[in-house]
Amino acid sequence: MTHALNIVWNPSEGIDLGFFIIRFYSLMFVIAFGLGWYIMKHIFERENISIDKLDSLFVWTVLATLVGARLGHVFFYDWEYYRNNLAEIILPFRFSPKFEFTGYQGLASHGAAISIIVAMYFFSKKVLQKPLLWILDRVVIPVASGAIFVRLGNFFNSEIVGKETTSSFGIRFVRDHFTPREAVNSTQLPTPKEAYNAIATNPQYANLLEQVPAKHPAQLYEAVCYIFVFAVLFFLYWKTDARKKSGFLFGLFLVLLFSVRMVVESVKESQGGFENALGLLSTGQWLSIPFILVGFYFVFTAKKTSVN
Repeated sequence: MTHALNIVWNPSEGIDLGFFIIRFYSLMFVIAFGLGWYIMKHIFERENISIDKLDSLFVWTVLATLVGARLGHVFFYDWEYYRNNLAEIILPFRFSPKFEFTGYQGLASHGAAISIIVAMYFFSKKVLQKPLLWILDRVVIPVASGAIFVRLGNFFNSEIVGKETTSSFGIRFVRDHFTPREAVNSTQLPTPKEAYNAIATNPQYANLLEQVPAKHPAQLYEAVCYIFVFAVLFFLYWKTDARKKSGFLFGLFLVLLFSVRMVVESVKESQGGFENALGLLSTGQWLSIPFILVGFYFVFTAKKTSVN
């Protein structure tokens, strides 16, 4: 039997500048959108599209990603809670059992995907004045690169972790196992940061660390797979005539990215949602199936038409 490498994962919140902390999760989003802008800039230049329209595309994509991801989490994964707390859908506060700042903790990629497609429809009509599939075939390239950094952000946050494992890939996510309050109460230290660091590094709290099971780093599995998804799309766009087949790259993106989700979901811990009602598959897997089927449709019908 193989055993976990006993890697203990307890990263700092971010880069401490003294007066401000740049959180790694936020930094990953900034890198994702920044790299996406850079990629689309070169695509627009190749296609002789005005760079002025790139700024509009950037704004539309950022807003669509954040709004769609938030609403996706609300409706796909936690509607039972939010149906009774509607204000918290748009406000980063919790009013019950006591008032507290929570931030926007729930973001669902399926919701983001739907929202981006809708946003690109309006962008193509109102700003770009090209067919919807033209922009979708191209925007999926930076979206695929962005997905890599979003999952790295999840890894830094110790969220969306995998199931327990004894394999050599297992990692002990300290912040996933203990809530901030549990860590403070268990160590009797004044702050969650000190408590987590003590559990992870101080032999005095070895008994607490032993309680943390090794789990699959599902976020890293996805991130690595998305590198290949991005590489395939990038190569096909720049080195072949795939860009001339309307809908092909968009369809291939849906097939590849959500097939990755289907596979990796099998080692993820449950994220909630409607999976208990349907059974057999997780919520993420059920949501991925329509995207894959739509993707295959566009892949196989793209050969019938082409764009200049």
